[in-house]
Amino acid sequence: MRTFKGTAARLFSAALIVASLMFVISSARAASVSPSVSTIESQVHRKLISLPWYGVFDNLEYQVNGTEVILNGQVVSEHDRTKYDAESLVRRIPGVTNVVNNIQVLPVSGFDNQIRRAAFRTIFSRSDLGRYTMGAIPQVHIIVNNGHLTLEGVVINQMDKTIAGMAANSVPGVFSVTNNLRID
Repeated sequence: MRTFKGTAARLFSAALIVASLMFVISSARAASVSPSVSTIESQVHRKLISLPWYGVFDNLEYQVNGTEVILNGQVVSEHDRTKYDAESLVRRIPGVTNVVNNIQVLPVSGFDNQIRRAAFRTIFSRSDLGRYTMGAIPQVHIIVNNGHLTLEGVVINQMDKTIAGMAANSVPGVFSVTNNLRID
């Protein structure tokens, strides 16, 4: 005949085993739900370059701090929706808990639009820089804010960076040029 003590001990042991298994399973799920920073970075990059209005006159940058993503950059007023679309897409990435949207919408300016068009023609009509317009998202971005021109993006060598800066400096009506091109 079984004793009450023996049955209770077996039930307690079985409950302990089940609880341990549930803890292990929930820990494994939690680990798989929290993607690494590099995974979040690659997903943020993929989401941002897929934005429909993101182009040569816009610049989007991001920084990942754990599960927080900070969005920076500038978009032309005609593409102001890009600011909010970027935030919305990044918020949906698994593992992202907070998005700080510091994207600046550039003011409406016919003068700046003229400079943008002239800078595009001047910079990318050069045979050595034309390759940077290839693809859906150009590697070089032209940002104009109140007559001040900034080059953002990536080029393959110092010579291309220098030539782009010189071309930007030759655009009529530009007050200043900042060359933030990075060499990859």
